[in-house]
Amino acid sequence: MMMKKRVFIAAIFLIMTFFVMRGGLDVLKNSEDMNERPGHKEISGTIKNGETFFDVFKKYGLNVTELFKIRQASANIHRLREVYPGQPYKIIIDRNNAVNTFSYWINDDSVLNITRTETGFSAEKKDIEYEKRTLHLGGLIKDNLISSVGNGKENLLLALELSDVFAWDIDFNTDIRNGDIFKMVVEGLYLDGEFRKYGNILSAEFVNNGEAYKAYRFEHNGRSDYYDPAGKSLRKAFLKAPLSFRRISSGFSSGRFHPVLKIYRPHHGLDYAAPAGTPVSAIGDGTVVFTGVKGQYGNLVIVRHPNGYRTYYGHLSKIEKNIKKGVKVQQGQIIAAVGSTGLATGPHLHYEVRIKNRPINPLSVKIPPQNFIPKKLRIAFQRVRRDMDTRLASISYPMLASADKSKGVKTEDIKRTEL
Repeated sequence: MMMKKRVFIAAIFLIMTFFVMRGGLDVLKNSEDMNERPGHKEISGTIKNGETFFDVFKKYGLNVTELFKIRQASANIHRLREVYPGQPYKIIIDRNNAVNTFSYWINDDSVLNITRTETGFSAEKKDIEYEKRTLHLGGLIKDNLISSVGNGKENLLLALELSDVFAWDIDFNTDIRNGDIFKMVVEGLYLDGEFRKYGNILSAEFVNNGEAYKAYRFEHNGRSDYYDPAGKSLRKAFLKAPLSFRRISSGFSSGRFHPVLKIYRPHHGLDYAAPAGTPVSAIGDGTVVFTGVKGQYGNLVIVRHPNGYRTYYGHLSKIEKNIKKGVKVQQGQIIAAVGSTGLATGPHLHYEVRIKNRPINPLSVKIPPQNFIPKKLRIAFQRVRRDMDTRLASISYPMLASADKSKGVKTEDIKRTEL
């Protein structure tokens, strides 16, 4: 009898041990999403494709009524219906599953924080405080700028920023050559010791077909801009080209085909062979003086600029609805799209520059800079320039021969140092 009783007690003990261990495994299994702390629990995760915060609240068994109150509290700051896949969130709840705090990372620069108060919830949007470090990057061009700077979203954005800096001097769609050199001194933004993204380009050097261009970021009158070594603004009245490298490239990465544009030089102007629908930008501020169909040009836009200049944009597939005669346009504004209307064998943009109705070679137009460093700030600018020149000179870059010719310069071949 005693033996049976001992066996029975042992069996009960084993069963209880099994359920305790199973419960412990379940806690470990869920610990990735829900961390228990004394008096409260923390729920964290990232928004998935098609997911809303209603789905998140239902998944964790939270009170949906509280979600409606949280939405109301944040309505004037950020609408919680506007959520994007991959963005993190964190919810802290008490023992009764009531929300104490709610945080959602709106983007890379700001976070929405919502806190329970005595009367409901209060919301605020806070800037994310990054640690800034100065990074040095350098490399060689192989095929195109995007693949040469490197893989990933942040490198893509950095390449586009670099193209924007030199947009008045270099056409990154057609001008760059294999073996061109780029160097950058750029801010690296870190959070909790980890690199998150690039900040401002502080200085840059680009050697294009043997000609060196330099840019220095300098601030005065509360505005930052880029200047050449002599203190002249890189901004000019005309962009180098009417097809924006940023707009053409922003949807591409080194893992996808990048459009290679070709440029031809007919008797008058330039022809850019580009995919139909490619956005066409005004190369400078001006006033539209013609839109419509005109002979061999097909669909045409003509813009009048100061000092007697006019620019022609022909063979367009469409003209933007707001682009009409008499309308003022700004430099870089989209006015139309590439097409093959008129006398054209395939989709391309015919681009002309005329002065007093006389065609001139767009590549030979010399437009003076619009701004200069004020005299009283030139000593300060020269200090910045000397510091940046030292940094740029210290940047090494991989030899072109070390790159895989079928793939361009590899990400690991890009030289990046941190100071």
